[in-house]
Amino acid sequence: MSDDSSPRPSLIERLIDWITPEPDNREELLGLLRSAYDNNVLDSDALSMIEGVMQVSEMQVRDIMIPRAQMDVVDIDDPHEDILKFVIDKAHSRFPAVDGDRDNIIGILLAKDLLALCVGEDINLREILRPAVFVPESKRLNVLLREFRSSRNHIAIVVDEYGGSAGLVTIEDVLEQIVGDIEDEYDYDEDEDNILQEDDGTFRIKAQTEIPDFNEALGARFSDEEYDTVGGLVVKAFGRLPKRGEVVSIEGFGFEVSRADSRRLYTLRVTLPVTELDDG
Repeated sequence: MSDDSSPRPSLIERLIDWITPEPDNREELLGLLRSAYDNNVLDSDALSMIEGVMQVSEMQVRDIMIPRAQMDVVDIDDPHEDILKFVIDKAHSRFPAVDGDRDNIIGILLAKDLLALCVGEDINLREILRPAVFVPESKRLNVLLREFRSSRNHIAIVVDEYGGSAGLVTIEDVLEQIVGDIEDEYDYDEDEDNILQEDDGTFRIKAQTEIPDFNEALGARFSDEEYDTVGGLVVKAFGRLPKRGEVVSIEGFGFEVSRADSRRLYTLRVTLPVTELDDG
């Protein structure tokens, strides 16, 4: 006689399992989650975050890293006043530090460690650098996030298969794949206008800006028959959702992705056609 004392499922429980079977794959699970959203069991934010968590487990560091060409690095051989000005201008909290050669990253400089310079103290930058963490391009984001949490580290240098610097990735970059864009006090304020002109003559544009408004402000002639917003126009030009730092030219206008996550664009940096600049 069987010694199994576990209770057998009731007829009702077996009927429920038969009517609503457990998902066998990722697509079925997503279908159930979206059905829960449609029935007001989950709100849109919860659904988006759950989808983000599932997506992170399938993404690699190379999918979200800031490319080497867009990295803001500090050369510790530069004069202290130049370094301080650069750090204030870029407004990051952490910077890869190099020793002359941009590829020779020797540590991470924390902006807060430069406060002593503001009161006239002299410091040895080499002595205050934090160790740099290096990760391969192929590392899974869920693994990287776990390592960030366990080590309390917030930034990692991404290396290619030959050991050269390929870019960098931060814990914020990973979390944004789950919760969406994370803005800080230096980011684009939601209450600001959709179109802002920078000191260098470029324009900072919210991706949600409607095309007629963009045309009127910048003298463009883009059609809004297929897409309503500048973000839609840019995605169409790329043929996919672009990453931060990627650039595309549309009818002479240069569009650089300033902020984006795996789901949508947020802000763009726009340069006018050369002819427009010359006329101005």
